[in-house]
Amino acid sequence: MLNNRRNFVFRVSIVINIAVLLYAAMHLSSNSTTGVDWVPMTVDGSERSAEFRYLNREEMRNYTDTRPPDSSVRILEESTSQKTPSTMPTTNKTASSTASLPDLEKKLTGLADAETSNVTVLEIDDEDALNPMTLAYLRTLLQCNDKDMPAQTLQRGEYWVLKNFVRADHGFIQCHESITYTTHAGFEFLDNVQPLVERWMAPVSLAIHAPGADMAPTVNSIRYLRDCLGNDLIKQFVTFHVFFSHKHVPSSIPNPDTFLQTPYNCTVKPPYDVNANSTYMKAKSLLYPVNVARNVAREAAVTHFILPSDIELYPSPNLVPRFLNMIARNAKPLSTSSKPRVFPISIFEVGAKVQVPSTKTELQAMLKNKTAIPFHKFVCPNCHNIPQGQQWINSSETSQMDVFHVGKRRGKFVHWEPIFIGTHQDPYYDERLSWEGKQDKMTQGYILCVKDYDFMILNNAFLIHKPGIKHYVKNTKRDTLASRQSLYIKNIIMPQLKTLFGKRNGCAL
Repeated sequence: MLNNRRNFVFRVSIVINIAVLLYAAMHLSSNSTTGVDWVPMTVDGSERSAEFRYLNREEMRNYTDTRPPDSSVRILEESTSQKTPSTMPTTNKTASSTASLPDLEKKLTGLADAETSNVTVLEIDDEDALNPMTLAYLRTLLQCNDKDMPAQTLQRGEYWVLKNFVRADHGFIQCHESITYTTHAGFEFLDNVQPLVERWMAPVSLAIHAPGADMAPTVNSIRYLRDCLGNDLIKQFVTFHVFFSHKHVPSSIPNPDTFLQTPYNCTVKPPYDVNANSTYMKAKSLLYPVNVARNVAREAAVTHFILPSDIELYPSPNLVPRFLNMIARNAKPLSTSSKPRVFPISIFEVGAKVQVPSTKTELQAMLKNKTAIPFHKFVCPNCHNIPQGQQWINSSETSQMDVFHVGKRRGKFVHWEPIFIGTHQDPYYDERLSWEGKQDKMTQGYILCVKDYDFMILNNAFLIHKPGIKHYVKNTKRDTLASRQSLYIKNIIMPQLKTLFGKRNGCAL
């Protein structure tokens, strides 16, 4: 009885603290003018300034605590002894709010009380939007730390990295507000940026490998994407990072503060519209450092949740708000599992001349008429053969996102290479591995297995590869590289992983 009273007093004090914070935020916002002001911040003498920060947030952000999380504003005080995985809201669509302070206080009180009985009272009227109540709830649930976006020149092993080389115009984003799609490419693959962003509609962190003479077309491709596509989506959402080996430093590196001021000549063809074999990388027979690229993009993401993926994989629309609403609801198995978790997304290919599906229902029809197939069905079916994959295909689309099935990377799925929504806490990719050598994500998969991750497969979310069904084509040169990398993994990397992370029955590459 005494413990119950203490818990009640504690929860009431939390609500009072939050009410004070909300009132202060509303009061401050009412005294400021609308719009966005930019506060310049010098990084250091060698870097350019202009850190993106909002002085005045959108109305809905007035209801979230903008301070670093602390114990005085934790609504979810682990009354169930479990902690929900991390997630954050989106820039897709944010519902406007007319909620008064008493209304919000009442709702927050209800949420706090509901925690003791595992009852969800969060009201979500539109799964494709994030309302202020959901954002406030996510802020307290995730307890993540906000990050800035300084432009930096860094060394990463043998690579120079121009982090945040060209930054998105979205301004300061709190860690719980969205999900970042982190991806990578050479400039010749940048034709995929537009269709990807049009479906994602949230932050994208893109690392571009630009050794030697590939720097110039890389910069021009960035300019073309930002200036010539008829909308500002790429300017708004995409942050570009550039990296190259110290053995292949470009002869010159244009200054973004200068070249972004000059509109690109949009009458010429896109700089990325080239023969892939004509690049500097191909001319010098360089291997593509795929895991360096993945990690550069991941580390630069400012949101708590990230989707590390490949640039030719286009996400289903409204994935971000639907996922974050799911996290905020915190239903089973999210609320009952104590294991680390990631959220795999089902992947498919479609024919070269068909339109990419936007809903699961459309995808199911295409699978039925064979204009769509499971990803890499004719290349490496076991690599993307997900647990209960056929059941996922057969299940009907629902109005909200949920966990369809909790799987493991063991048994018949021991070679599974999932692409998933995760957090910065998940294992990174081994940067000694190249794309040409294959198995570049397998070492991460082994670590996830050893750590006993739950793979919480999402019911309605999917990724579609750039149109065109892939078939296995024998490549003697790549087969040789793959054989060499396989031996390196077996003889060098795997013993190290077993020493560092241990073993678990059923876990393998």
